[in-house]
Amino acid sequence: MLDLLENLCNLCAVSGDENDVRNYIKAELKNIDCEIESDNLGNLIIFKKGKNRPKNKVAIFAHMDEVGFVASGINSEGFISLTAVGGISDCVVFGRKIRFKSGVIGVLGGKPVHLLSEAEKEKQPSLSELYADIGALYKEDAQDYVKLGDTAYFVGDFMDLKDGFIKSKAIDDRLGCAVMLDLLKSELEYDMYFVFTVQEEVGTRGAGVAAHSLNPDFALVLEATTACDIPGVENEKQVCKLGHGTVVPFMDKGTVYDKELYNLVFETAAELNLKCQTKTQILGANDSAAIHKTIGGVRTICLSAPCRYLHSPSCAVNKTDLLEMRILTEKSAYKIANK
Repeated sequence: MLDLLENLCNLCAVSGDENDVRNYIKAELKNIDCEIESDNLGNLIIFKKGKNRPKNKVAIFAHMDEVGFVASGINSEGFISLTAVGGISDCVVFGRKIRFKSGVIGVLGGKPVHLLSEAEKEKQPSLSELYADIGALYKEDAQDYVKLGDTAYFVGDFMDLKDGFIKSKAIDDRLGCAVMLDLLKSELEYDMYFVFTVQEEVGTRGAGVAAHSLNPDFALVLEATTACDIPGVENEKQVCKLGHGTVVPFMDKGTVYDKELYNLVFETAAELNLKCQTKTQILGANDSAAIHKTIGGVRTICLSAPCRYLHSPSCAVNKTDLLEMRILTEKSAYKIANK
């Protein structure tokens, strides 16, 4: 599964431009016996038969898109203005290397520190004050490589850190995609649906469309979620911690999760001797926000991996958390399928 994760993270797929990830998933499933459909927005809806027919229609969801940028202006000197696609903090932007879909590399630059006023030194420069520098000499030169509306991505190489940690861009949510791909390549106990969604980072747009088409009884949403177990953050505000297992929230800004499913996942983790934790802050939202409100309502739960530095070029996760999340997803889905 970790090889799948690396391959997926190295692909580029800002919201609305998920083709590379979608094509990779299709290629990986070329020799797998499953049914693959793609809807008008680009969601992939996949059905795979298991050894048994389930009592309930269960779908597992993960989104293909990542946060990034879109070119929104080019000035006379060839510098490119950018607009964020998804929630990107200004503090992770300055000086970062980015890659445009054309392949050209740029650097996000701004006024150098020795030219800043004292007031400017006290604040973080916003993305609107920065520009992408691709080395162009003038506007027409830049336009040979970048057009308005072109997407751009953080350059954040996938690599191992110490003690079983990994860092990469786009772990949110290529992790969920890797778990689902790994499950699709395995023998399933029950028939199951897998939905690879688009445009989660700009308002869970794809998930609502896909869930409406599929209309499952139950949904498991796979994600990466903010971990703040770092220096300077009080224990109760750390949200969740790396190395402490899969994160199962009871509530976030978009969803109050099904209490019975919440308890079922924790009970399953205990039976399997897997670590499991909940979020200590009511933060964020994910595809669950759109899924659980579909048609007559879908009973929904979310399983996430704790991730430091989310929505940056250097998301950091723990390998053990990821592998345990994969096991917990499978076993919880089977219990839900036949409950």
